[in-house]
Amino acid sequence: QVRLVESGGGLAQVGGSLRLSCVASARTISNWALGWFRQAPGKEREFVTGISASFSMTAYADSVKGRFTISRDNAKNTVYLQMNSLKPEDTAVYYCAADCRGGTWQRCDYWGYWGQGTQVTVSS
Repeated sequence: QVRLVESGGGLAQVGGSLRLSCVASARTISNWALGWFRQAPGKEREFVTGISASFSMTAYADSVKGRFTISRDNAKNTVYLQMNSLKPEDTAVYYCAADCRGGTWQRCDYWGYWGQGTQVTVSS
């Protein structure tokens, strides 16, 4: 059973930064696309960013382009989300996802594994 465990969430000021981490208890993540999603209260879960298995290509939601950066360290079985210039609308529970099993990694229909989520709150 693969587990994804997020960490790094918390309270940040507007304009501040946070770095989320997601560690997978898998043998290796090197063959998996990885993604970050978020869900704000009363809203549906939405795609934030993804990174491919090959060449670490990345994709971002328009709302976070230029502010958030996804990266991966296959040796540590970890994916990161660096969040800069945070805004109140970034407040949400952030989830990592791994192993896209349907569709493309940019528009994945089905992720094999999900983390339990970590709360990010941006306060003004």
